[in-house]
Amino acid sequence: MKTFLVKILLFIILFNNSLLKAEINVKAKTAILQDYLSGKILYEKDPDIKIYPASMTKIMTTIVAFDLLKSGEILLDEKFLISKKAWSLSNTKSSSMFIMVDDEVSVEDLLRGIIIVSGNDACVALAEGISGSEEEFVILMNAKAEEIGMQNTKFGNSHGLNTPPAANFSTVRDILIMSNYLIEHYPKYYSYFSEEEFSWDRTGGDPITQPNTNTLVKKNIGVDGIKTGFLTVEKYSLASSILKNGRRLIAVGSGFQSKRSRIDESRKILTYGLTNFDTIEISKKNEKLISLDTWLGKKEKVNIYVKDDIYITVPKRKKKSISSYIEYKGPISAPIKKDAKLGVLNIFLNDELFAQHDVFSMEKIKKVNIFSRLIRSFNFFVWGDV
Repeated sequence: MKTFLVKILLFIILFNNSLLKAEINVKAKTAILQDYLSGKILYEKDPDIKIYPASMTKIMTTIVAFDLLKSGEILLDEKFLISKKAWSLSNTKSSSMFIMVDDEVSVEDLLRGIIIVSGNDACVALAEGISGSEEEFVILMNAKAEEIGMQNTKFGNSHGLNTPPAANFSTVRDILIMSNYLIEHYPKYYSYFSEEEFSWDRTGGDPITQPNTNTLVKKNIGVDGIKTGFLTVEKYSLASSILKNGRRLIAVGSGFQSKRSRIDESRKILTYGLTNFDTIEISKKNEKLISLDTWLGKKEKVNIYVKDDIYITVPKRKKKSISSYIEYKGPISAPIKKDAKLGVLNIFLNDELFAQHDVFSMEKIKKVNIFSRLIRSFNFFVWGDV
């Protein structure tokens, strides 16, 4: 067998190695911007310094709940009894859903109270309803953080208030990882984050309506989340995401000096990513990529695929071609098993190898019978044609 290269031409924008030297000045202590599909970091400013995540903590609070909803351990219409501890956070001094002691509130209302109005009281109520105590719930939060690769994060409570010794620590990079996980694994529940307001009929009082603390969702620019935060020691923070023309960007920033700055600077980061970069689809997972020749198979071609979506994010400044080659030993001898590795997809940017992905058979192909093998072998040796 010989090594073959099958070229796939992709005429798209040239990659530039200076992505991280982006010409943008973000007025924040720390920030990061990522293209969701490709995973490419488009901007970063001290992304690994320690921060107090404040109410961005609540992203993890909801993820733990979503995991349990998925497994059927809790239900959206299930009701939790409100304790005095949860009720004690129901006040005008901090973000609250304004739950009432000894009331019973549904899981869905508590989740929306956390996500939309950033209710600290709702966090404790949800945590206690799930785990019996907030302390036990925090164990689940930290276990999940470790599971998804948040290496520099420690949660001490479910809401993010900086109350020693239960202070929470993280980085904008870890908050980005957490935000990615939320959007990828729970797109249905993620729709809560784009709701502009939350209304609920509380027991023993008039219905309450409060706006989303993330006012970017009201700007009609495609922002559909994620979560604001504020602590006096940390100033203002925001994890935000925008979906525009099929592209999604996620930005996380902390140390903004005001509510206005938090919104303006986050919008600037997201706009920068949209206007200066393009994301190109190379291949979708589990879909036919190309067909390769077989040898002595009942089919002359075998379809191949990759197991992951492949996207590349590149700057718009210059245009050239990205070359992509399938490297394989061929023709590929039958029998061929389904999902067998058949070669490698090599992607080159500016004539330099950028990425490699294994390619696999989409189908099982049997070897032809002995009579057909003899005829094909004879034709090959006489005519040089398989």
